Amino acid sequence: MNQSLENIANLKTEFPDECFSVENSITTFHPGDINEAARFFKLVNRFRQPVFISGCGNNIDPSGETFLDKIIVKTDRLNRLVKIVEQDLYVTVGAGCPLKEINRALGKHNLFVPHADLPYSGSIGGATEVNLAAELNGHDLPLKKYLIKAEIVSPEGEIITPGSVCFKSVAGYDIVKIFASSWGLLGLLVNIYLRVIPSSAREEYTGMKMKIIDRENFLDGLKVSNRDADTVYARKIKDKFDPNGILPILS
Repeated sequence: MNQSLENIANLKTEFPDECFSVENSITTFHPGDINEAARFFKLVNRFRQPVFISGCGNNIDPSGETFLDKIIVKTDRLNRLVKIVEQDLYVTVGAGCPLKEINRALGKHNLFVPHADLPYSGSIGGATEVNLAAELNGHDLPLKKYLIKAEIVSPEGEIITPGSVCFKSVAGYDIVKIFASSWGLLGLLVNIYLRVIPSSAREEYTGMKMKIIDRENFLDGLKVSNRDADTVYARKIKDKFDPNGILPILS
């Protein structure tokens, strides 16, 4: 038995049957909550087993030889809208929740998230990981503008909660923003907190258009020569949080 198959066999003894499936001949892990996800990442670190986070698989379909020695992580079981807090204007959503579903729920409270009206077919976790971008009145409008907090499992299996739901000025870099456009290389987003807007402001977003998602540009951005603030912080965080290279960069 090769090392990867042995790792998978060991992992399967630690979790309920519904946590695993085989898709495109590749073993896939489906965590049901943040504690299952944290335990999984602690174990793959022990085994030095590489992992690829594909969200719900909408934007990157993991298949082919590149993925055969890896375990895919999908967030399809993390699909709940957890909480709507009207008085503080935020919503908490499981990473696997379809982006389009969010405004259907928020509409009952006369609230909305602008990006949930875009023609994006994936989950809120996927939209956050690619930092789904739009253009409004000639200006860029990235999803991370509305990302205020997240519950994340680091590559080493630690649960971290960067950000805040409070309205306040932040001194220094708002670290939760770095997880927007991280493409699953800095950890697994489990629950995402978004600032929401009263429906009375919808007219201000008329004409908003989705921008093309470009994975190659993001991978180029990880190169040491790129001194953009977001990528500099992303590299530092990856080196610190993923010393065993559990989430390898795939080209």
